[in-house]
Amino acid sequence: MKKILIIIFAVISIITWNCDPEKPVNKERIVIGVAADVENLNPLYAFGLLEGNIREILFLSLVKHQWVEEIGDLDTSPLLAEKWEWNQDSTSVTFYLRENLFWSDGTKLTVEDVVYSFDLYSDAEVNSTFYGSYQKFFTDENQQIDIKKTFKIISPAIIKVNFKPGSKPSLFNVDMPILPKHVFSKIPRKDLSTTNFEKNFITNGPYTLSSWKKNETIILIAIENSFLYNDEIVKELIFKIVPDENSMITQLKKGEIDLIEDVNTQAVADLKKMDHIKIITRAGRDYDYIGWNNIDPELFSKSKAINPNKFFGSPNVRIALSYAINREEILREYLQGYGQLSFGPVSPIFKNYYNEKLEPYEYNPFKAKEILSSEGWVDRDQNGIIEKNSIEFSFKLFIGSGNPRRAYAATVVRNNLKAVGIDVRIETMEMSAFINKLFERELDAFMAGWTIPIPIDVQPYWHSDFARSTFNLSGFANTEVDKILNALEIEKSHEKKVILYKETQKLIHENEPVTFLYWLDIKTAFNSRIENITINPLGAIQQCWNWRIKK
Repeated sequence: MKKILIIIFAVISIITWNCDPEKPVNKERIVIGVAADVENLNPLYAFGLLEGNIREILFLSLVKHQWVEEIGDLDTSPLLAEKWEWNQDSTSVTFYLRENLFWSDGTKLTVEDVVYSFDLYSDAEVNSTFYGSYQKFFTDENQQIDIKKTFKIISPAIIKVNFKPGSKPSLFNVDMPILPKHVFSKIPRKDLSTTNFEKNFITNGPYTLSSWKKNETIILIAIENSFLYNDEIVKELIFKIVPDENSMITQLKKGEIDLIEDVNTQAVADLKKMDHIKIITRAGRDYDYIGWNNIDPELFSKSKAINPNKFFGSPNVRIALSYAINREEILREYLQGYGQLSFGPVSPIFKNYYNEKLEPYEYNPFKAKEILSSEGWVDRDQNGIIEKNSIEFSFKLFIGSGNPRRAYAATVVRNNLKAVGIDVRIETMEMSAFINKLFERELDAFMAGWTIPIPIDVQPYWHSDFARSTFNLSGFANTEVDKILNALEIEKSHEKKVILYKETQKLIHENEPVTFLYWLDIKTAFNSRIENITINPLGAIQQCWNWRIKK
């Protein structure tokens, strides 16, 4: 399922003393260290990354998706449904549920729960995090799924799902957590967002909620009536909230925490010295970038009118800025090599879709000066700052507070741009205010980051329809890119999608709406007593029911 999220990475220096590992208190449990608590555990409203991960453990979908390293893409396999059959023109699919499906209270799970879940998710009154995601289904004017047209119940275990003609659906369109109708239907829909389900938390996954102590722990316990249960399953999962990363690392060393999904770079070398800790590093799908507002922020703020930005409206100027920035220095000095340079919006992990033919804008301040001069930016008064039409190339570069990595990178950028005659003033802004201004497109230049969703989807970041593409914070607009992104929405052929994605990257690279900096590696650290763990771009705790504890 698509999880389009704003990812803010905070990098804090790590203490490096040695700690003797202590034996875990309970050999049947695994403790996962997390930096912050969830907002809520109501599956209708899970939004954050941790909330989504926990929801996928507690509330299973009809199908599951697994990362296939060889192709850099997902493969779909059965979960609640043991099989499915598409009709000849792929406008409907029939699901056959497993026979041994039960809710954690012993109630039988049926297709009635499936229909009810999709009805809830698409109801404007409920306003779930999935609301508005059903364009390929038959819906009414309020985007609610037309149940009669969409679903045909054949038996308690067999259901047919119909899609709009020409919509070219896939199994991703039905990848939604299934909810217990016998629990949720007793609550008025208008009250679902404020209902506390903790005392009656009924799930269909291999785990259910045992307890939630705010800002301390979330404890999940295995359910014996789950079809995923077996004697070797980890009986208890504890998400332990530890806001201070130094403390979290220390607890990992001492055996009080078993797993940290992504440790910061400064901690890796010290952790590698410890025999009871394993570290798996892999390429990621998170990247940092410098956003150059392609449009005039003042004019857009006042009237929503779009005019080129006086500094960054020209693609050639933006390309010059990329040439002027030494990204390799940031990667080498701060990230210590745990990452790779980024040259576009698709991570190399998406092997089929990644365009390897792009020629990177490597650090070349002389070429940057040459391009800027050809665009009319010249230091005519010899004061060290280039100007055009009597306007000096001088601006503020905004970063959100609490992110040392971006603060370091911003300093490198400022120094690099000074060398080509551009004056940059770094301004750190409180995070919530920073995000608000980003989404209003009020800032000339800023540093931010994104996580590329799986399955891959770049439309929300680069389409010129800002109402649809809320994450296009640089105000990029290109009719050719729009056409390709529109085509990708309905294209089902994998081969054609590969071609379209590579062409999208080429066009974005030629226009350089932002300066792509680097892709960040994922560095997962865990106690060696955990076995059968898979680290991939979907996250370390995905399908944690397969984990085992070393005997």
